Amino acid sequence: MKYATIGTSWITEKFISAANTVEDMTLAAVYSRSEEKAAEFAKKHSCGTFFTDIYKMAESDCFDAVYIASPNVCHYEQSKLFLLKGKNVICEKPATTTKEQMEELIALAEQKNLIYCEAIMTIHADGFNAIRENLGRIGNIRSAHFDFCQLSSKYPLYIEGKNPNIFNPEMHTGCLMDIGVYNLYLTVGLFGKPEKIISDTVFLPNSCDAAGTAIFRYSDKSAVLNYSKVGQTYSHSEIIGDTGTILIESVSQLTGTYFKHKEQTECLIPDEVSRDEIMSGEIKFFKRMCDNKDYSDKSYIFVKETALTVRECCDTIRRDNAFLF
Repeated sequence: MKYATIGTSWITEKFISAANTVEDMTLAAVYSRSEEKAAEFAKKHSCGTFFTDIYKMAESDCFDAVYIASPNVCHYEQSKLFLLKGKNVICEKPATTTKEQMEELIALAEQKNLIYCEAIMTIHADGFNAIRENLGRIGNIRSAHFDFCQLSSKYPLYIEGKNPNIFNPEMHTGCLMDIGVYNLYLTVGLFGKPEKIISDTVFLPNSCDAAGTAIFRYSDKSAVLNYSKVGQTYSHSEIIGDTGTILIESVSQLTGTYFKHKEQTECLIPDEVSRDEIMSGEIKFFKRMCDNKDYSDKSYIFVKETALTVRECCDTIRRDNAFLF
């Protein structure tokens, strides 16, 4: 598969690095609004083609698929553009702002015999499969808590009075969309759609959400989700059953995952797993679906339905807490 990238940030670098570990993935083109950045990025990754005009890029036949890692507010329009031009699309999370946008783009992709999906490590990681396979060992699950609090490297810029994208609500960013989505994906991926969501959000003076908590209520259990971009946590997340507990060190990468029961501790996924290995899961899924175009594939249905439910939960939290977008 020949693919192109939109964006030149660290996450695009990581995607390309991970794609280099997947068979038959070839970087064919890159895009940046800046010609200098585009040329520099293309050279760095031994890519012979770069674009600064996104519409000319969409018309190009030098690639079959595109990875989009532009600011969140651009994701929907750019994804739609490339789908309309016959390109498969994998878009960095959050792929859309609303569930309605995601439904539209998935339907458009299927109508045109293409694949559109969200780039999310969680449900494609070995750690996710290990957790699912071991849930039965911990008995009846009544509670879980998933904590992802990571002090943003951009927070000092915000404190200095600058306006980095990640703390700018006009970019449809903030803690929920950037970090909280990992908590949501893990919860929904494991337990499905909640019956009720109770949530609270802490906002910065510029109305950007800095931290949040959500309780996902199910008929037989509850999951507490805690997420923050203005502080750092050092504790494990846990899924607690009456015959054991699963401990998770990283909600986003699902590394450092253990089964624990009384004096027994068993490592399911080690702490040290390369980022390339973790990200390659979403790329392998995307490539396989682009090759097969089998919309009845169980994994495709699971990924699609999980993405739509996560987006619906995000919509609920944003509405209940009066987000600006």
